[in-house]
Amino acid sequence: MELLANLWLGAQTAMSLVNLFYCLIGVFLGTAIGVLPGLGPVATIAMLLPVTFGLPPVSALIMLSGIYYGAQYGGSTTAILVNLPGESSSVVTALDGHKLAQQGHAGRALAVAAISSFFAGTVCTFLIALFAPPLAEVALKFGPAEYFSLMVLGLVASIVLASGSLLHALGMIVLGLLLGLVGTDVNSGTARYSFGIPELADGISFVTVAMGVFGLGEIIANLAHERTRNVLMAKVTGLMPTREDFKRIIGPVLRGTSLGAVLGILPGGGAMLASFSAYALEKKVSSNSKNFGKGAIEGVAAPESANNAGAQTSFIPMLTLGIPSNPVMALMIGAMIIQGIQPGPSVMTEQPALFWGIVVSMWVGNVMLLVLNLPLIGLWVKMISVPYHLLYPAILVFCAIGTFSLSNSTFDVYLMAVFGFLGYIFHKLGCEPAPMMLGFILGPMMEEFLRRALLLSKGDPMVLVTRPISAIMLGLAVACLLVVLSPMLRKKREEAFAEEAV
Repeated sequence: MELLANLWLGAQTAMSLVNLFYCLIGVFLGTAIGVLPGLGPVATIAMLLPVTFGLPPVSALIMLSGIYYGAQYGGSTTAILVNLPGESSSVVTALDGHKLAQQGHAGRALAVAAISSFFAGTVCTFLIALFAPPLAEVALKFGPAEYFSLMVLGLVASIVLASGSLLHALGMIVLGLLLGLVGTDVNSGTARYSFGIPELADGISFVTVAMGVFGLGEIIANLAHERTRNVLMAKVTGLMPTREDFKRIIGPVLRGTSLGAVLGILPGGGAMLASFSAYALEKKVSSNSKNFGKGAIEGVAAPESANNAGAQTSFIPMLTLGIPSNPVMALMIGAMIIQGIQPGPSVMTEQPALFWGIVVSMWVGNVMLLVLNLPLIGLWVKMISVPYHLLYPAILVFCAIGTFSLSNSTFDVYLMAVFGFLGYIFHKLGCEPAPMMLGFILGPMMEEFLRRALLLSKGDPMVLVTRPISAIMLGLAVACLLVVLSPMLRKKREEAFAEEAV
């Protein structure tokens, strides 16, 4: 009964005309961004954060959430029609989706992608409603030592799950932690690593870093490798899967949703890891595995359900523990802090309308996407056909305006340009910026909790291992490091990294 009462409270919040409007804006922008190759949800949310400053907290977070899972929908459209994924999590969808489009079945592929995503989104919204409250109750028992250990585990897990070189992932984490130290020390009031620059006394804004690394860095990389887009300009027809299609996708959708729901919660996981894992699993267990890569409808259903499930469940640790599982959730935490909300388990008890409003809005947003996505395919096709060299100036201007509006400082714009150059360097070196962003967000929080734990224990560091929950999480972190350092796994990672470089 309590769950029903909470969902009713969330429905009243999410169904207000204002919040419905911002949810619609969010999912529409998210889909549009997902359609445009080269600009993902991280850069979009970073760019639109300044726009949400004047909005009520619930409306702002509902809109930003809509952008995230809307981008998961939109990315499949370009993957299927153009073979150029708009979002990294849609890379796998292109393997079979574009083959189906070339065979004249683009409508079926798009419909299966939309239906799979809607089913996964609906299931995972209810999972959030069921499991978030008990998880938040457990989190309320956490002290500073437990939170510090949890964040250590999160950072280690992000290294384990990151693709490519282990050394690169570790280096990006350390760089993020160092960037998070810039600013004024809370306890002593002394400026740290500001190098005598007054503008750095308050630290580096995470919006500036995200917009530079994920926004400008991606723009430069895309301009350097702008590819010809062979858009299927023929009218897309047959937007209804056949009965045989429904039979074939039931298993993949269920497996993809289950796998994505689990991987979305893990730090460093999320939609991309979920979609790749679901495709690999389906290729092994499917009776139609020989057709994978040649136009198998299962190859569309599994990754699309998994990436949307991963996107939805990544909200669970963010809403209940205040711990981001991926860069998008790190930005969401930043948005909550800007709105004066302290992320963590207290959100559910102190602001239930906010928490449950966001949960219910996820389902509302998925319904909107199902209704809007297919009728607007013509619009998305026209957007895809716009040359990227005509799009990037508008994106660049919007990034600069958004950064400048943070504190009306041109220094932030210059700093964004510096991080944009770094983002391009990371791209050329094959370094994932996601671990850096997690380290940048979690670093100051880790420092604060470690200091609190040491103050309460009168300087005894053994408090981190004498408290059972803290000891267990540190033990898991050590186990993760031992696994990732094992020769067999290191060899596989290096081989995968070498293939990507080629």
